[in-house]
Amino acid sequence: MPDLSDFRLGADVVDSEGRRAGTLVSVLVEQQGFDPKAVVVKDETSLAGRLIAGEKLFINDEVVIPITAVASATHDVVRLSISGDDVRRLPPYISYRFEPRTEGGAGLEEAQFLGGGLGMPGADEVANKPPDQIEIDRDENVMLGRTGKRLGRVQDVLFDKGELIGVVIKPEGLFKQDVVVPIRFISRADDMALFADIDEAGIKQLKPFD
Repeated sequence: MPDLSDFRLGADVVDSEGRRAGTLVSVLVEQQGFDPKAVVVKDETSLAGRLIAGEKLFINDEVVIPITAVASATHDVVRLSISGDDVRRLPPYISYRFEPRTEGGAGLEEAQFLGGGLGMPGADEVANKPPDQIEIDRDENVMLGRTGKRLGRVQDVLFDKGELIGVVIKPEGLFKQDVVVPIRFISRADDMALFADIDEAGIKQLKPFD
């Protein structure tokens, strides 16, 4: 397991040859225990995506990199143990498959989709991850238990020696700055939100993030 004691969302990612491979946009962790399994890296220098016409499959520019391919991580840079060519061979994180349409209708939908019309009818989103893993990314909701109330939104993740120990959130009107929610308060999670079991007294004791 690499030393991820200073692992930050938004950090630059460089390959084993020192060339920029993209930006760290999210981390994939086990749904139970939150052990890190992979990182999702976005390459802003590439095209927005590519369409494989024969399969009607649109692939975005985010790739899944196993955590074992991370050599080290600091606040600003994640260094990989694999080359840029190896990165480009890795599977995309998200793909969109279009359902069968008439020739004219399918062409119109794909044109709208490539122009930014995400979430349109007829495009199924597929995430390249096992069902027992969840994604943690910036701006993800952190809900207050089962109350339906939002405690805040994720701003960053905190690791210590490869172990997720907390998430940094921007609270909903409770503090003037970001605070740290220790992972022990996160009782469950899915791809849409993290759920924190914490009472009012515990919320007031959350430490500011510097």
